[in-house]
Amino acid sequence: MNPGNPTIRLNSLKRLNQLASEVGRDVAFMEVCGTHTMSVFRSGLRSLLPKNVNLLSGPGCPVCVTAQSDIDMLIALAVDHDVIVCTYGDMLRVPGARGSLEKARGDGADVRVIYSSMDAVFLAQDLPGKQVVFAAVGFETTTPATAAAVERAKQMGLDNFTVLASHKLVMPAVTALLDSGEVHVDGFLLPGHVSVITGWREFDPIVKEYGLPCVVGGFEDEQIPEALVDLVQMVGEGRTELINQYPQAVSEDGNLSARALVKKVFEVSDVRWRGLGTIPGSGLVLRDVYREFDAQARFNLVQPEDREPKGCRCGEVITGAVTPPECVLFDKGCTPTNPIGPCMVSSEGTCQAWFKYHRVGVPTRHRRVLTDQGEIQCKPGAGRHAALEIKP
Repeated sequence: MNPGNPTIRLNSLKRLNQLASEVGRDVAFMEVCGTHTMSVFRSGLRSLLPKNVNLLSGPGCPVCVTAQSDIDMLIALAVDHDVIVCTYGDMLRVPGARGSLEKARGDGADVRVIYSSMDAVFLAQDLPGKQVVFAAVGFETTTPATAAAVERAKQMGLDNFTVLASHKLVMPAVTALLDSGEVHVDGFLLPGHVSVITGWREFDPIVKEYGLPCVVGGFEDEQIPEALVDLVQMVGEGRTELINQYPQAVSEDGNLSARALVKKVFEVSDVRWRGLGTIPGSGLVLRDVYREFDAQARFNLVQPEDREPKGCRCGEVITGAVTPPECVLFDKGCTPTNPIGPCMVSSEGTCQAWFKYHRVGVPTRHRRVLTDQGEIQCKPGAGRHAALEIKP
């Protein structure tokens, strides 16, 4: 993270503490973006927050919210079909029912890490005798790149390029969380990257329909405290507004060209989310005119049932229901080198952020969890070096 201006950060933190003391109660805000989550941990900001200000991590990590069934279809492509699977690095080690893409590659499958969607297009062009499948994952930030790749493949007349699309929309997930009544927050720190594409007006309903203050924030060392100052101040004054604290990158309407391209290639659909189930109108599928580039249709893939790893609580972590230390597997079987769930795999995952920068939490109550290894019990206060009793 860019250290930014330490004077600005110090002033923001002083102001934040002053305002928090005036609120006189505990307040909780959810940061929706995985980059915010990692930035908060990496900078040490959590340790500097007022005691009555709590940050919850939301469903803002694209790898973490990808349904287990989507992961299993991707692994099935790599293992059961003579194709080249192209993926971004974060997807490589996400475990599925049959291992991971990394394991499949070790067993002989042709799985390649790429750095842009166009890499997959050009690979298909260079290898006309091979089918190339691009694992398209992400929110509004990365969807335009996938749309551009599909449009380019169509213009080139490629018949050996497809995408397995797992693109999702942020706003339906936020409203689903709020409608569930299970997550109680006083406001939202909204994602700057997504807002570059959608525009800040996308989040108006959170303010108008749910009466919660929102701030679109940047990711630098001084920008997050400034956003939190606005949120705490609005709570203290009883105001509900949508403030754009990232004007250098985010406009009211966003990137109109990118949005138009996405609308041309994709249409809104009901899709599955890890931890949230199927959310109406929360994802994107290829329009009929581009259906020839749909890997699920071309290879007759049947989406299996979602089967989460036993004991893994990633679904609860990404909805702010629990923190990583409340999962009995955290740092005791699930680590970045041996991940059991996607929140520990992704560089934007909440569990990986806690593991790297904040391994100080302890279980708050006795936990009994059934895992593949048997029954694991962890007593309160045992900490990260807890003695676990495993009963087969």
